[in-house]
Amino acid sequence: MICPYCRQDHDRVIDSRATEGGLVIRRRRACLDCSKRYTTYERVEKTSRLVVVKKDGSRVPFNLRNVLHGLQAACGKRPIPEDVKQQLAEAVDDDLHREFDREVPSSEIGLRVAARLREIDEIAYIRYASEYYRFGTLDEFVEELSQLKARPRNMPNQQGLFDG
Repeated sequence: MICPYCRQDHDRVIDSRATEGGLVIRRRRACLDCSKRYTTYERVEKTSRLVVVKKDGSRVPFNLRNVLHGLQAACGKRPIPEDVKQQLAEAVDDDLHREFDREVPSSEIGLRVAARLREIDEIAYIRYASEYYRFGTLDEFVEELSQLKARPRNMPNQQGLFDG
């Protein structure tokens, strides 16, 4: 590793530990030339680039920012912390990269976001579902609301937020 202070490639690792749930390795290093210490982080790079197959058959590179943008729109002014939205998007990203090698249908992304959002906030879920499922009639919308109302309420979900 090249020292950020003296630009020499002569260092020693003095401490290593897992962070971020074991997904990242933090290494404390000491430069043997200038004696300064610095920290580096090592994480797995996702080398497989997913391509999203849209409903019209076109293909575009998967972009996590698009998932986050959809979540931002659905959540609006709902009391959902930014880190919860980020975690939801990253969880969907991880699932997709684990289950799909090269191509993923856009419908699969939408289903996964909707399912996770439903567990976090009912109003944000309905906003997302109304765009994603493109309800054709008021009856379809009412049916979705009925199913949502049938769920147990006022129970903390996985993120510690309360439904309803």
